[in-house]
This record gives sequence, structure tokens and C-alpha cells, in this order.
Amino acid sequence: MIRFARATDHAAIAELVEAAFAQPDEARLVERLRTGGDMLFELVSEDAGEISGHILFSRLWADSQNLYAALAPLAVRPGLQRTGIGSALTRASLVQAREFGVHGAIVLGHPDYYPRFGFSAETAANVRSVYAGGPAYMALALEPGAFEAPISVSYADAFSD
Repeated sequence: MIRFARATDHAAIAELVEAAFAQPDEARLVERLRTGGDMLFELVSEDAGEISGHILFSRLWADSQNLYAALAPLAVRPGLQRTGIGSALTRASLVQAREFGVHGAIVLGHPDYYPRFGFSAETAANVRSVYAGGPAYMALALEPGAFEAPISVSYADAFSD
């Protein structure tokens, strides 16, 4: 089952994200995004009452009146990776992002993973950001024309802490 994360899930999410990345940095990022008010939404995958996966979208500051968001991080419990949980969370989160009014989404992620959902480095070519460039920086237009004109985006302070 995929659902919105609740405050009562925060400890389990922190444990899961730290285990998935084998370090605490991404779990700290999640907490900073929450406390900084930059989180748009987060979803969890739950099986038999246990959180098995997590995904978060945060707002980006753009030189546009439209809403842009960063997908980060996506985490699946070790031992359950490569079972479709991450893909299901990503698909569900993209539906939610559209419902939230996100014009375009950006991810800094594995260039072999995210293209299956429509993300591409080519789409991100018009995006100026401290993270831009390279095959891992990818974008997905959730609304027509989201990345046709050059755009500058800034990430929440939580990403640079």
C-alpha cells in the first residue's frame, strides 16, 4: 500500500532512509526539508504495518511563476530493493506531483533508473542550477512546456547544509 507519510512514521522513515543509503546524510536531509517547510509531500510504501519505502518531493525556487519540485530522496529498505517498491513509489509520486500542481520535476539520480519514468538529461539541458550538468541531472515535464525555455532553479537550503 502506498500512502502519504504521517508524523508517526518519521522515526521509521529515518531508519529506513539511513539503512538504504548506508549513511545518515539523506535521513538528515529529509528532516531538514520537513523542518524548513520545503517539503511538498512524502509517500511511503507500507506492508503489514512496516514502512518498506519512502519518497519525498520538495519545492524548488525558480525564476518562473510555475511550481517546480525536486525528487529526493527515494529509499527502499535493503533486502526489498529491486522488487518494484521504488518504481511504484516513483509512479505514485509523479501522479501526486501533478495533483499538487508541479509544472516540472528534477532529480539528481542514477541515469539508468530514472529514464524509465520519463526523466532525461536532455530535458534538463535548459535548467541552470548548482547541480546541473552531467547524465545524473534529469528533468521531467509534468505540464507541457515546463522546460522548453531556459529556467534557473535553486534548491532548498537543506540540500546545502
